[in-house]
Amino acid sequence: MSDYDPSWSGDWEADPAHSTIRFTARHAMVAKVSGAFDDIDVKIHADAENPEQSSVAVRIGVASVNTRNAQRDEHLRSADFFDAEKYPYITFVSTSMEEVDDMAFMVTGELTIRDITKTVVIPVDVIGVAKDPFGAGTRAGFAGKRRMNRRDFGLEWNVPLDTGGVLVSEKVELDFEISAIKTGPAAGADQ
Repeated sequence: MSDYDPSWSGDWEADPAHSTIRFTARHAMVAKVSGAFDDIDVKIHADAENPEQSSVAVRIGVASVNTRNAQRDEHLRSADFFDAEKYPYITFVSTSMEEVDDMAFMVTGELTIRDITKTVVIPVDVIGVAKDPFGAGTRAGFAGKRRMNRRDFGLEWNVPLDTGGVLVSEKVELDFEISAIKTGPAAGADQ
């Protein structure tokens, strides 16, 4: 475990204007298409001295999917994919956290998409902590990446290609960069 660094202990909330949750999938077996969710809510309780006491809760508004193509976004919101009308949110709630290197953690939690919940492990790095120069208080950066199979969550739609393969890859890369603002000190922390 790294030396105790109290600067990232406390309660944090993502600043949506400076945070991104993205996904990338292979399209037609020859190109990659990326998108993001514009409606994100991330709450973090960080305990630098006892990382196993830390927790993360994420809520993503499915209707906010944005691939820079209106027709594709509507298709992703439809019952073929996310079914945003029936399942308006993707959620992640951590169940444990383990420090694996200095400021690097494996966060285990329950990810729910389309009312299907699976336990996933997501590597997360604490990028740093700094005073916000524009008066928003203290900021911390968190980042991570995870490859997942969309079919595990009921995202089954696809079209076979004449040349072999499928229109949309089953494997999807998820990555995030969260700029969070401190909302409160860690329990027992000296301020």
